[in-house]
Amino acid sequence: MSGAQGSYYLPNPSPYPLITSMGLFILALGFVFFLNDVAAGPWAMLVGALVVVYMVFRWFGTVISESESNVYDQQVDRSFRMGMAWFILSEVMFFAVFFGALFYVRQFSVEWLAGTELLWPGYEGGWPTAGPAGAELIAPDTPIASGANQFSPMGAWGIPAINTLLLLSSGVTLTIAHWGLRKGNRGQLITWLALTVILGVAFLGFQAFEYAHAYSELGLTLKAGVYGATFFMLTGFHGFHVTMGVIMLAVILVRCLKGHFTADHHFAFEGVAWYWHFVDVVWLGLFVFVYWL
Repeated sequence: MSGAQGSYYLPNPSPYPLITSMGLFILALGFVFFLNDVAAGPWAMLVGALVVVYMVFRWFGTVISESESNVYDQQVDRSFRMGMAWFILSEVMFFAVFFGALFYVRQFSVEWLAGTELLWPGYEGGWPTAGPAGAELIAPDTPIASGANQFSPMGAWGIPAINTLLLLSSGVTLTIAHWGLRKGNRGQLITWLALTVILGVAFLGFQAFEYAHAYSELGLTLKAGVYGATFFMLTGFHGFHVTMGVIMLAVILVRCLKGHFTADHHFAFEGVAWYWHFVDVVWLGLFVFVYWL
């Protein structure tokens, strides 16, 4: 039975981890089927995804109910904070791998391969590489010659700059909302948190437009050499994290509208705020090293 044993909280035994693992297994199995052209693949993926989504609602709903019932003590609060800190650290390492791959390719591989025939005849190095069909393109305005793998790199001072402003602004609005919560000002909390959600959705809209522009007008796709691969891997995974962050912020907003959280008891809000600020910092790195330099 859940409750405090001395100063240590013991939760009830839960089926959620097991069922969620089963859902993830079905999702992964369906993806394998899909890659091998098995007809049941998409359906298995759908079933697995539905199981995971359902269990997320049930599992987090249980945690929210326990929190609002004042079941959790300071020991639980500390464990939540430690867990979130380790999770964000794992996310830092996740993005560090992709930034490291980008750095390795730009600073070492391109130089080592320049002047060799290992990739294709006449490869001269430089970044970004346009592929074997033509010369290197170093500016978004460079004309795209005919042939395979031709593309223009994405410029920094268009949509990426707008998205940078949106994310930095969202960090400010979220901080103002947090101040409102700590002061007990529900109006300030809800207004600025809603604005944060809107800014996050706007970022995703601009990124979708940027991807459409890249594919339709710049020739920049996942098949556009190592530049295209690193560009979409870094920006795509960041966009996925922004999507998850917007969903979490929306959930927190709904909870705020229902009167959840107090000035002294609001770890869920803080945990999501930590995650969102982490997303902001990662985007600054992306803007500088992927778009600008």
